[in-house]
Amino acid sequence: MTSSTVTQLQRNAYTPSRAARELGLRRSEFDLAVHLGQIRTVPDEGGGGRRVTRSEVDRLRATSGFPEALRQRVRLVGTTEGAEAMGISAGRFTRLARLGLFSPVRFYLNRYRAVVWLYLADELEEFTRVQDNTPLLTARRMPEGLRDMLDEGVDLRARNWRGRHRGFLLRLAEDPWESAGALAAFLDPVQIAELVPDPYERSHLHRFRPGPPAHGAQGSPAAHLIENIMTADDPAEIAWLRAELTGVLQDARRFRPAPRPAVRQAPSAPSPEEPAPHGPPRGLLGWLRRRSA
Repeated sequence: MTSSTVTQLQRNAYTPSRAARELGLRRSEFDLAVHLGQIRTVPDEGGGGRRVTRSEVDRLRATSGFPEALRQRVRLVGTTEGAEAMGISAGRFTRLARLGLFSPVRFYLNRYRAVVWLYLADELEEFTRVQDNTPLLTARRMPEGLRDMLDEGVDLRARNWRGRHRGFLLRLAEDPWESAGALAAFLDPVQIAELVPDPYERSHLHRFRPGPPAHGAQGSPAAHLIENIMTADDPAEIAWLRAELTGVLQDARRFRPAPRPAVRQAPSAPSPEEPAPHGPPRGLLGWLRRRSA
């Protein structure tokens, strides 16, 4: 997309607050719809952040059942309401969620610093409509294999939330460094230091490393708990993140090396200029192939 095209889109685009009003959504509903990829956004080159084009607003307003259908697609429920919608007890709902059979899309900490997971009502209703899931909802006892997993303390809610949130961050990435930052957001500093030993490169990567969507006062127990939820703790998940980050960093280095202090060099004899390469940089091409994959 050329700079003139982007500028033209921005002139015909709404801020997030204005777009939410045009679509009849609360701001939290709008943000979730963007998170889920249901509302497409474009970069706001002037003030940072994102905007929504008028054509995108018009597309959504023309969909069947607007605005109720759009609101339903972003309706969130907690454990109690979700269990009622599925016709099961809250205890069974929690066990199914711990097994990763459906994934939370958001979380917050209540006043007791307990994690409250939130789910898409549409996804829970879809789960109940799948015939193969009926025994999980109606049988007196869970299948033996699933019971064994629960007895071992399996809880995939945080991991599944990280997977969804990672997908959201990668969709917003505009270049390989932003993709690398999105992946690094789910690794602890020790892992990142091992993968990126150069301090200047690590500092540059940190600029693109988003923080968690929920916040607590720095150093507080709440902040520590949120950081634990954000950080991968499963060996397979960590291994996947390390491999992906290593590959994306290779693309990022070719795309644009990390800045570092200038080094004074003694004058040397001029050398013939090499012809400029044709086409996009290899790093960007590699990143685009990874992103599409």
